[in-house]
Amino acid sequence: FPSHDNFTIEVKTDFDFDQSNPLQFQYMFRYTIQITNMGQIPAQLVSRKWNIKDAKGVMKYVEGPGVVGATPFFNPGDSFEYQSFCPLPTMEGEMWGYFNMVDEDGQTFKIDTPIFRFKVPAEFIDVY
Repeated sequence: FPSHDNFTIEVKTDFDFDQSNPLQFQYMFRYTIQITNMGQIPAQLVSRKWNIKDAKGVMKYVEGPGVVGATPFFNPGDSFEYQSFCPLPTMEGEMWGYFNMVDEDGQTFKIDTPIFRFKVPAEFIDVY
């Protein structure tokens, strides 16, 4: 019986200096996610849920349909990459969650993301 958990998720994060406003404690981070179906089962991404934790330990939860307005369909071997933003009130934070998927038979399953961390790079901290 083919398994549903043969999806890989790669994440890159980046600090967006231009979109940040440290005087108002707004730090904008970009993240790029690539999802790849390494398995044999075609499936579609239908929704997502994120847990976002700032440096003070304050948690926020975000959930909704698709990713960046898309509900990509993955045949075996397919990849989908997208970029989004995470505003934080602190110079560091982390985020993790999962994608809800549905296969061709209508079976739903989740693929978990790794924890990814945000941090204002040292060269910007002197500026503030």
